[in-house]
Amino acid sequence: MENINWNDFTKVEIRVGTIIEVKDFPEALKPAYKIKVDLGEKIGIKRSSAQINDLYTKDELLSKQVVVVVNLSAKKIGSFTSECLITGFYREDKSVVLAVPDKNIKNGSLLA
Repeated sequence: MENINWNDFTKVEIRVGTIIEVKDFPEALKPAYKIKVDLGEKIGIKRSSAQINDLYTKDELLSKQVVVVVNLSAKKIGSFTSECLITGFYREDKSVVLAVPDKNIKNGSLLA
């Protein structure tokens, strides 16, 4: 693990958003969803691809608040452009458990 300094960490913009759309992503090499996240008035709606099919159905994801890195460079995944990173934690079986706030919070709120 490489250590970073405080200034490096402050460059990462981590905000909360609400999932407003989930679609299958059959062209992805690994099973994934195409997701739209509402990140509030300032940032708006961003798209992401997430390999979370193992633990979450599309219906479970709709309206779920998630923790999102919003200032990464866009990443092209086939014909799809991912504009943000929905965060989560790997389990031993490599499935991903989403990082979520434990109480409802305004979309776009910045991680403290």
